[in-house]
Amino acid sequence: MTLHRSVESISIIPESNDVEETHVRETLQALLVQDMARALLLAAAAFILTLATGGYWIRFLRRHRIGKQIRLEGPQSHLVKTGTPTMGGIIILLPVIVLTVAFNLIDRWSILLPLAVLVAFAILGAIDDYMSLVGSRSKTYGFTPHTKMALMLLIAFGAALALYLPPPFGLANFGQVRVPFVGQFDIGLWFIPFAMLIIVGTSNAVNLTDGLDSLAGWNLTLAFAAYGVITFLNGEFINLMAFCFTLVGACAAFLWYNAHPAQVFMGDLGSLSLGAVLGVIALQSQQWLLLPVVGLVFVAEALSVIIQVGYFKWTKRRTGVGRRVFKMSPLHNHFELLGWSETQVMQRFVLVGMVAALVGISLALTINDAQRARMTVERPAVTVER
Repeated sequence: MTLHRSVESISIIPESNDVEETHVRETLQALLVQDMARALLLAAAAFILTLATGGYWIRFLRRHRIGKQIRLEGPQSHLVKTGTPTMGGIIILLPVIVLTVAFNLIDRWSILLPLAVLVAFAILGAIDDYMSLVGSRSKTYGFTPHTKMALMLLIAFGAALALYLPPPFGLANFGQVRVPFVGQFDIGLWFIPFAMLIIVGTSNAVNLTDGLDSLAGWNLTLAFAAYGVITFLNGEFINLMAFCFTLVGACAAFLWYNAHPAQVFMGDLGSLSLGAVLGVIALQSQQWLLLPVVGLVFVAEALSVIIQVGYFKWTKRRTGVGRRVFKMSPLHNHFELLGWSETQVMQRFVLVGMVAALVGISLALTINDAQRARMTVERPAVTVER
């Protein structure tokens, strides 16, 4: 309040506005609670449906001899897994697709994009899995790296355009990104290459992590749960929140069959598609800067391969003899060769992933606080003179 001798000038926010804002806030909170209840019910339904159908799919895969061919250059302890049914990602994907189409798609067409990416990468992964089966003549255990990368980039480009472009061609994200402690920014057309990198990078990172029983499944469950909470706290992507928790329920049920010793592997069908859709969720929620935090284990696994291959090539070029940073990559193989059991590696990586997910949610809260603070500062005051 500022006082003058001639005029008392008082800058205030009318009480009626505060009452109205309080009413709106309470209404939104009530709606969010209802939406969270729906999301948790979808998670429970996905868990039950996945658990109920998982046994059938495992028997189907065994009957048709869809067994994994284990690489000879990997840890010798993994050779006993040769012939274990693969392409188990179908156990996760079908319940998610059915429940999403039935309960989270009508009048919520923004969910079409992550659903389409999920299906597209699943088809790519299924073909790659088929080429790596026991008895297959493929010497590359699937697509050649260049062919696989080209197909992934093509799908990712379509998804990036759909995220960026305005309706009716896209979701009109327009390059929006939310920065912890700061707020929201627009990076323009740079969003498209970044989006492609995130979708393809996350897909490959999850694929590399899927080398131990339950490791990828557990970390995907944690990552989807984290983004479910982040989208709930934001309040603008409620349908995406429901989709996240549907994935949480399905991934959690898959762990029933993927627990050590695994009855089935996720395969490229599962890891490529689930990794790609995690990247799309991060981009669509505009919280993709948090993805390296929430998916810390995936990032570590991918970086270990990049460092190992890069250092080996660099030292071979300089000295004629290639050297390695890790005993073996990805990172989980390094710790196995250090003497950790498969179960120890998995549980410790999951604990790291759990803490990383909590940190990611915490950072998301700082973005919401920064946006609220900015709105408070920018809100115009009403000046009353008397």
